[in-house]
Amino acid sequence: MKSLKELFKIGRGPSSSHTMGPQKAATMFLERNPEASRFAVTLYGSLAATGKGHLTDVAVIDALRVGGREVEVIWEPEIFLPYHPNGMKFVAFNAEGHTLDEWTVYSVGGGTISEGPGSHIGEGEDIYELGTITDIVRWCKDSGKSYWEYVDEREDSDIWDYLYEVWKAMKEAVERGVDAEGVIPGPLCLPRKAATYYIKATGYKANLQSRGLVFSYALAVAEENACGGTVVTAPTCGSCGVLPAVLYHTSKAHGFSDKRILHALAAGGIFGNVVKKNASISGAEVGCQGEVGVACAMASAATCWLFGGTPAQVEYAAEMGLEHHLGMTCDPVCGLVQIPCIERNAFAAARALDANIYATFSDGFHRVSFDEVVQVMKQTGHDLPSLYKETSEGGLAKGFSTKRGIY
Repeated sequence: MKSLKELFKIGRGPSSSHTMGPQKAATMFLERNPEASRFAVTLYGSLAATGKGHLTDVAVIDALRVGGREVEVIWEPEIFLPYHPNGMKFVAFNAEGHTLDEWTVYSVGGGTISEGPGSHIGEGEDIYELGTITDIVRWCKDSGKSYWEYVDEREDSDIWDYLYEVWKAMKEAVERGVDAEGVIPGPLCLPRKAATYYIKATGYKANLQSRGLVFSYALAVAEENACGGTVVTAPTCGSCGVLPAVLYHTSKAHGFSDKRILHALAAGGIFGNVVKKNASISGAEVGCQGEVGVACAMASAATCWLFGGTPAQVEYAAEMGLEHHLGMTCDPVCGLVQIPCIERNAFAAARALDANIYATFSDGFHRVSFDEVVQVMKQTGHDLPSLYKETSEGGLAKGFSTKRGIY
């Protein structure tokens, strides 16, 4: 597995796979073709189907149009390249119109780009020897150590400084979001709700207040993402509100130190990393179960660790967080990361807290392992028709076209 630095990326929304990834690829293509005077970029499959709502064309054009270069974007939503639904082809031309270079590349989720199987461009070498949670739990039991200590052993010494920057960016996104009002950009005219939820939550008694605050924090970050604000992929932009909401709430309500929060980030990150390696965190490949479902698993693990869960209990919490999102489709209305994405972040954050409580009531023993659920999620995602995988052709996205007044 790669470094957690490749899982937790700090950047601008609204989409890690449809905005951050394509922009990264475009920047790299410009660097290798500085003499080009014109570029053509063809977007395929999911990138083309929902790219306008995710600002894919804006991200690509902004990266390539340095020095006034001409950039043409070609949309091919009906063509799916063989490796991944988020395919794109870059072509560079000289002043005479002759082709200088061509490059086919894929945005495979979480801001990661790839040229095909076994290729994650711009990322370092695998640094984690163990690639399944089963093996990592066994390591914890044999060594007497915890998940974060495995991270500490495998990462460079600057990982904690990096995770501190991640935590800082998460907190800032929450705090900006709960203070912001207005309408989220796009044709849905969706009002921001985090500030209202936060104010209402403070008026309730403790049991309801806790849940309301978690809702408001998750909404805050997801709304920041939808407005193109700076967020952290956890594991993606579309699911960026879940983990920050849970960590921000628990840190404020229980007074956890930053050091302990960073260890929780590392513990949750291990679970996201395992899914990224062994399945997918791309909504275009496996549906929303790979985004919000994995985010819930990460938040469940982090929370359970914070409250003293054993390695087995932490694994159980994460397993429940992912298992109960199996089959969730990615059907963004109008191709935007707004409906149902923002609301799903809030519900997944609350579910993560429930998974922690359920797991800590148990002894950690359960029948279905996290690794087995990851494989089920992968197969389920492959079995889903493409119209349910970030193409806005089915599910809620299709229903909206005939019922505009509902929203």
